[in-house]
Amino acid sequence: MDSLDRRIINALQGGFPLSERPYAEAAAQLGATEEELMQRIDALLDNNVLTRFGPMFHAERMGGAFSLAAMKIPDADFERVAGIVNRFPEVAHNYARDHAFNMWFVLGTETPSRVTSVIEEIEHQTGYPVYNMPKLEEFFVGLRFEA
Repeated sequence: MDSLDRRIINALQGGFPLSERPYAEAAAQLGATEEELMQRIDALLDNNVLTRFGPMFHAERMGGAFSLAAMKIPDADFERVAGIVNRFPEVAHNYARDHAFNMWFVLGTETPSRVTSVIEEIEHQTGYPVYNMPKLEEFFVGLRFEA
């Protein structure tokens, strides 16, 4: 990562412009072009420096819910199950982990009761139990780099 990559990460954690051309506005604040900013973000994602780039919603404030879920999936069945889980629009992101619980994903639902419904649907479609770990407390951890 160079200085611009670090400045991009630092700046965009705190918000993203809401405008007709948000990338152009953010790029101008960073001393870059719109195209350069978009290419840099793509490269950071492609190189796994960033795992995602997108908005973070407070589902609870909008009447919904977030929950962390985990599953124990045999290696031979992992891709099939990941495909099923990832088809659910409520699955915000899904990660493989080197652990007995090797599939972890976040559910973001429009209503708190929908968490239970989605978990039941995933269990039915995959044939494996889902371990639900609802959020009890929220923490925000920011990562800042010296530019």
